[in-house]
Amino acid sequence: MSLETKLNKYAELIVKKGVNVQPGQTIILYAAVDEAYFARKIVAEAYKAGAEEVVLEWSDQTITKEFLNHTSTSRLTHIPDYQVAKANQLMDKFASRISLLSQDPDGLADIDAERLGKLTKAKQKALYRVREATMKDDISWLVVAAAGKDWAKKVFPDLTETAAVDRLWSEIFKDVRIDDDSDAIENWNTHIETLKNKAEWLNQQNFKELHYQNSKSCFTIGLAEGHIWEAALSQDKAGNIFIPNMPTEEVFTAPDNRNINGHVAATLPLSYQGHLIENIELDFEDGRIVQANASTGLDILQKIIDTDEGSKSLGEVSLVPDPSPIAQSGVLFYNTLFDENASDHLAIGAAYASNIIGGKTSQPEDLAKRGWNISDEHVDFMIGSNDMAIDGVTQDDKIVPVFRSGDWV
Repeated sequence: MSLETKLNKYAELIVKKGVNVQPGQTIILYAAVDEAYFARKIVAEAYKAGAEEVVLEWSDQTITKEFLNHTSTSRLTHIPDYQVAKANQLMDKFASRISLLSQDPDGLADIDAERLGKLTKAKQKALYRVREATMKDDISWLVVAAAGKDWAKKVFPDLTETAAVDRLWSEIFKDVRIDDDSDAIENWNTHIETLKNKAEWLNQQNFKELHYQNSKSCFTIGLAEGHIWEAALSQDKAGNIFIPNMPTEEVFTAPDNRNINGHVAATLPLSYQGHLIENIELDFEDGRIVQANASTGLDILQKIIDTDEGSKSLGEVSLVPDPSPIAQSGVLFYNTLFDENASDHLAIGAAYASNIIGGKTSQPEDLAKRGWNISDEHVDFMIGSNDMAIDGVTQDDKIVPVFRSGDWV
């Protein structure tokens, strides 16, 4: 199958199965300028599916670096009203979001962490309606990837630029299940059913805690009262079913932010806003991070943790078997969308509203009384390994094996 054919199938998959575009919808597509060719294919498919309009939000890492290096501090801490108004109007329309990731994972590594932190925090506050609508699934949203040349060279440094891009596209197609002549949408239907079965089993167990143990980590995570395990599919406010991440190999839920204890060590690097944070180690007591270390990017990690009170705890616990296709590929993507689907992972910061009973209709302060975490951050980091053992603790204190040697029992 040619690259052109696969790109066409990918665009169709994104629109029809991923974000599930409905007639009359407004769609926001976030993409780097280097990916204009593929972005046009997504736009064409969206209009073919009946979209009313597709709003393009272009980005360019080189221009972003110039802005971060040279703009005033006051501009970094103040998002213009016109940007806020545009974002709010799009959320008034319940616009669906497609985020196409492709840029260099550490392309902003030479940017001052303090300046980047100021801009990040300002955007989180000013554009909170976009984050809130996404976290609550008021809108449908999707994160996918394209093979940007700088990202490809980071992943495959021994290849020429052209060969690296071709190889990265090949890996992306394989991981989103369109690497052969079979029906990609039907492939996803089968995969989703497998993940749903895992989530249903976990919901039946109703564990109060999970205990993790491998060569690097030993910790316990309580699960929020009324927690719900999810996998692959979500439903927006209008009732449309969508897939937030492609690829996805996880089942996930909300931890109890009052009951997290022990030592957690990451097993893969974290790419965060153009910076790589490597060898993360966190110590928890009574749900709070009391010590943080990293071999690189510690200043960025500390700023994430210090964002607000909720960023000192966790908002997501996710189970991914080590035999997942992404893990078995042996490729380190330096991209959370892919690396989190190769590994068990946790998220510093906010919990998803769909991961707790009543989450989409209850007041946040009421959910917080059940251990649900509230924050402006949501940053996944990977902790899984082929020696990971996970036990569930039932409400009556029985121990049920969940993972052994990094895989489902």
